[in-house]
Amino acid sequence: MGYSESVLHSAQARLAAQRSAWRSRQEATRQEIFRTLPRAREIDRKLRQTMAQVVAAALREGVDPGPALAHIRAENQALQRELSGLLTSHGWSAGALEDKPMCPKCGDTGWVGAGMCDCLKALCAQEQLKELSQLLDLGEQSFEKFDFSYYSPEVWPDWGRSPRENMEKVYKICRDYARNFGRYYFDNLFLSGGTGLGKTFLSACIARTVSENGFSVVYETAGNLFAQFETEKFSRDGGDAREARDGTRRYLGCDLLVLDDLGSELSTPFVQSALYRLVNSRLAAGRRTVVSSNLTMDDVRLRYTPQIASRLEGEYRVLPFFGQDIRLQRKQRL
Repeated sequence: MGYSESVLHSAQARLAAQRSAWRSRQEATRQEIFRTLPRAREIDRKLRQTMAQVVAAALREGVDPGPALAHIRAENQALQRELSGLLTSHGWSAGALEDKPMCPKCGDTGWVGAGMCDCLKALCAQEQLKELSQLLDLGEQSFEKFDFSYYSPEVWPDWGRSPRENMEKVYKICRDYARNFGRYYFDNLFLSGGTGLGKTFLSACIARTVSENGFSVVYETAGNLFAQFETEKFSRDGGDAREARDGTRRYLGCDLLVLDDLGSELSTPFVQSALYRLVNSRLAAGRRTVVSSNLTMDDVRLRYTPQIASRLEGEYRVLPFFGQDIRLQRKQRL
């Protein structure tokens, strides 16, 4: 998963803090048990020391440690039964003195082999949502708060249906795409229509839901995205170039890229090249993308190269937005 360095760093810091707090609580419990039950301290000390002492002594004397181990194992089992009964009779669990990790899958490291453990993934998802919230005000942008009243029920002749009927279909596709991310009919969406019709709102809802489900999500405007590609290629400042490389890696590697306002950027040969690299690389890697734009597919064919237009038209489900500007309607309702 292509989480940003800031998200991963914050998640790992939270995991370390949780691990420390968990160990502190375990130690506090141990000390409380030992204060209440001195015999438990004595048994715990014996269990921790005897096995190592027997093995060490046998090795020093050059004899087979097997018989001694069998004897001490029997003694230890008796001590464990005594300790278990002592703890449970005083309200603690039988394993209250054991050093157990929070997460048995990874031992609280956050990794299982080379893969990220579910515990760290959950923290990454939370930190990523915080990052997205700073960009998108996600407190207000959710599928549950989508308001269909801004879309007229009157049929528009040019479309053969009403804005509300159209938006009910668009809304359902966006919601189901987000909730079933990676398993939906369409891998990529192209939200097309004029300003103030809900494209950014719905793309933010998609970003939020997909992120909450544990996938890596990057939300970026077209202008900022292409600026990062340009800095990566042309900057002579090592720090800026390195930061830009990290940014472009996120754009290319995240599970979901939400590219907002495509078509607002300057159309230059470099932008054309960068867009082709972005679209083609993500398609080849099987990574999903949601694009929102004021452009229609006719506009796309005029603005971009045939290679880009072909991929956008052939690999993206186009969702048209039409109706009256919601921002103007809100002003009128005040």
